[in-house]
Amino acid sequence: MRLNRLLVASLAVLALVAAACGDDEEDAAEAPAATTTAAPAVEEPMAEEEEMAEEPMAEEEEMAEEPMAEEEDMAMEMSFDVDAALDADLDNCGPAPTGDPFIIGFAADLSEVGGFADIPISEAAGYYVSLINCAGGVGGHPVALVIEDVQGNPEVAQRATADLLDAGAHVILGPPFADVGDAVLQTVNASRAVIFVASTEPVLPDPSIYSFMTTFSDTQQAEAAAQFAIDNGITRAITFSSEGPYFGYNPETFAAKFEELGGELVLDVSYVPFEDFDFASHANEVAGAADGTEILYTAMIAPQLDALRGAIEERGIDSIVYFGADAFGVSGITVIDNNEGVYWTDHGFGVDNNRYQRLNDGLAAAGMPSEAPGFAALAGDAITVAIQGFIDAGSTDPLAIAEAIASLSGVEAVTDTIGYAGTDGTPDTPVYILQIVDGQTALAARMQ
Repeated sequence: MRLNRLLVASLAVLALVAAACGDDEEDAAEAPAATTTAAPAVEEPMAEEEEMAEEPMAEEEEMAEEPMAEEEDMAMEMSFDVDAALDADLDNCGPAPTGDPFIIGFAADLSEVGGFADIPISEAAGYYVSLINCAGGVGGHPVALVIEDVQGNPEVAQRATADLLDAGAHVILGPPFADVGDAVLQTVNASRAVIFVASTEPVLPDPSIYSFMTTFSDTQQAEAAAQFAIDNGITRAITFSSEGPYFGYNPETFAAKFEELGGELVLDVSYVPFEDFDFASHANEVAGAADGTEILYTAMIAPQLDALRGAIEERGIDSIVYFGADAFGVSGITVIDNNEGVYWTDHGFGVDNNRYQRLNDGLAAAGMPSEAPGFAALAGDAITVAIQGFIDAGSTDPLAIAEAIASLSGVEAVTDTIGYAGTDGTPDTPVYILQIVDGQTALAARMQ
């Protein structure tokens, strides 16, 4: 598998990196202090006094200049250019970075539960790390990615996270769902930052325990959808929901915001995520309540929407606007048959050779085209955030890095800019609203 090759490559970085040179501050402490000794006066004492007066001034100027130069050198060394990394040529890399590695651990859910997100994220993360190291790493420090499969199981997640801590991970990337994510957080025990790459569950972020999300929350994406509907003159809504987080929370939040903005919730229909594909009875409910001017909002997967829309249109209702959460983008909305005009919230958009497009084009050129380009881009965002925390901390101390991440603002990442300062651990990133237009994905709005 491509994922295994990326993991081996990342672990090889750890095995091959040589020990870094001693710390600058220790070197400075060991160096003898500069002294100035005046020669005994014999003749021309006034001239000598003038000379003595001038010499300390020259030395003071020299001493004042040295720390500034050292700070500038450190600032130059500890910097990261996302564009330089994305433009790196893996067939023509520069000298390999030789400093101590900056280690990112990924507690990835590669099971059927979370693999829809974390498999493409893991592949994109490995590719992005390879680009970073090809471009010289971060101030001469290689970035190492260590992946452990949590298997969608909280108990396995605890063991996998412990293994990442034993491997020396300075930052942990987390899985998409809260039950397994909580197990990761409990094991880390606020000893370093945990950055949840794909999760949108608002119960996870908490800067007091250094828990952060890479993207918007379900609250933000559902409320953005409601605002978009009202802004476009839609005043009636139907929701399809299932009790619980994500599949229930998103429609409930959408409905609450939609009604707050003056819209009317006409109908809420229950369904079983991943299982229901015969929507005949559901479509009858819709036909009994709809007048064709509604928006139908749901967090279901794209193949289910395909079946649902077909059943509704068989009943002569073909003017409803269909709108989904980010599950559409990762579950095949671009390839289902009946997708024309469908809207959904997503994590970015590739246009005009921007970073999102360059990362996904690079993956395709490397033989790893992503079926979830939005999630692939989030891998780049999460790693960029971790690196910027490392840079701002100026240290590999995990707690210093975690504190630095909590204070980040305006970080130039892959999908957009990211910041956590003054937030609850959910970044201030925009919500992208995409639509299928003439069979192609188009940007309908960018909401923040």
